[in-house]
Amino acid sequence: MKYPKLCPLTISILIVGLSNITHAQLGQDLSVDLRSLALGNAVTADPPGISAVHFNPAALAKLDGLQTDVQGILANFSIKRDYTAPAGYNVFGYSDDPLVCNDGPEIDARICTDFKGTVSGDVEYASIYVPILKKIVDLGPNMPIAAPTAGISYKPPGSKVTYATAVYAPLVAGFGAEDGNPSNYMGQQVALERITYLSPSFGYQVNDHLSIGASIGMSYQAIAMKTDLRFPNEMIGVLRMVDEVVCAPFKGNGDIITDLLLFGMCNSKEAMNPFNKMGALDVAMEQSLSPSYNLGILWEPTDDFSFGMVYQSEAKMRLRGKYLINNAVAPQQLVAGLNSSATGQVLAAILGLPGFVPDIESGLVAMDFKYPQHFKAGIKYKIFPDLQMNFDVGWTDFSAWDKFKFEFDRQISLLKVAKLLSADVSDRSLALPLRFQSAWRWGIGFEYSATDRLKLRMGYEPRTSSIPDDKRNTMVPINNAQLFGLGLGYRFDQDTDLDLSIGFLRSRDDIPANTSSLANKTGVDNILLNPYAGLDIKTNTKVTLLGINYRTRW
Repeated sequence: MKYPKLCPLTISILIVGLSNITHAQLGQDLSVDLRSLALGNAVTADPPGISAVHFNPAALAKLDGLQTDVQGILANFSIKRDYTAPAGYNVFGYSDDPLVCNDGPEIDARICTDFKGTVSGDVEYASIYVPILKKIVDLGPNMPIAAPTAGISYKPPGSKVTYATAVYAPLVAGFGAEDGNPSNYMGQQVALERITYLSPSFGYQVNDHLSIGASIGMSYQAIAMKTDLRFPNEMIGVLRMVDEVVCAPFKGNGDIITDLLLFGMCNSKEAMNPFNKMGALDVAMEQSLSPSYNLGILWEPTDDFSFGMVYQSEAKMRLRGKYLINNAVAPQQLVAGLNSSATGQVLAAILGLPGFVPDIESGLVAMDFKYPQHFKAGIKYKIFPDLQMNFDVGWTDFSAWDKFKFEFDRQISLLKVAKLLSADVSDRSLALPLRFQSAWRWGIGFEYSATDRLKLRMGYEPRTSSIPDDKRNTMVPINNAQLFGLGLGYRFDQDTDLDLSIGFLRSRDDIPANTSSLANKTGVDNILLNPYAGLDIKTNTKVTLLGINYRTRW
């Protein structure tokens, strides 16, 4: 009877954490540089212009004089999510889930007689979080997310040092849907942003073949979400059974004896139902300054071969924000019913239940968060005078996301109860185990010099998932992914270059019923995050990127 009040807070916070993880894997390095995108991000030994600030700052030493770099990148997210009731689907004997069942209120049966088949809950539009407004803004159907970037570098005449800074977006992603979308129980609106607004950097040319470099990134990080909440859990099924079977004979005919014996539970005017909406939540957390650094080395022994390495540090953050929960009538009625009976009050006191559930709950929330460290090494090799191959291998420390711990600005009565069930909960904190795994991945790219002015590029990067099979979810559905890139570069003169690129990332996933504790697993002990408990889930995520880059030397 505690769960209806515990779940809205704990589940919603977990959703926010998961959105950050999945977006980070999906969007890493997609919106930084167009030439890199066209080469499958295999550019550690061949960094592109001022974007070397991110990919390998040692390559800045190759830039002479005063140079500027302006890019415009458009990203369109297509996320399809399908839900199906498998054979034998039920939650504590109930299967009349309106998400997958056509039965209306005229059908008085707890077992569905007419399933809908496959139900789709696709993303309908892109969204972004606007820091000044402190809210998520919808961009409208079929509108892409824009990620403009710019950079400037300067190498004094006769100097071995190039100085640079750039504004770019290591990660920008967001989506939303209208009311009633089946996927709204894991995020009706979601927005995630990491924007590097200042990156003082340098590249130093040690000798004709060796360069080193470093950059300091000053970034803004934000996570925001609006979501509906429901909990198709066995415990909620028990409460429905009690109301329909035990309490039915006493509805409207109860007396003080039945009231005492049944703890006042039968006094609820609206019963709990595992398939009903239990509330809605808005939450946003951000940090204005999140520093990190990049270290790079570039070795070019010949014109045909080069080797590069880069280390991108972790970024430790203390995200802070607010949450707002709108509770549904059913959990309010359950707690009110308990407190209407003397025995119910005693039971509530023993269990530590609140005296009532308000319509709205709000407060402050914060968490320590790490943007994971990253290492990459690669080569550039000219197979033929006009054909160049790039190959990179990289590692990202996603194991830093083993657990998220959320801390509150006050004691929360529901957490006092929750700590009895878990060692990860205290009066003012909640730790959520995620168990993510560090991953290696590689990328390959080819650049063909069709003429002295025109270059054609193509690249491929398979992205290995760091999410364990039992943690997959539909927030940003991704398991393993593939990135394809195409592009061309045109040199107008010795000082001016123009790049055009297109990238396409896809990820398909199949989450059978009862396989993921963060999506669709049933059971009494799985109460935190399973809005689609017992259902089969299939996802298909596609990201299309288009962009233009203009570089010039003054």
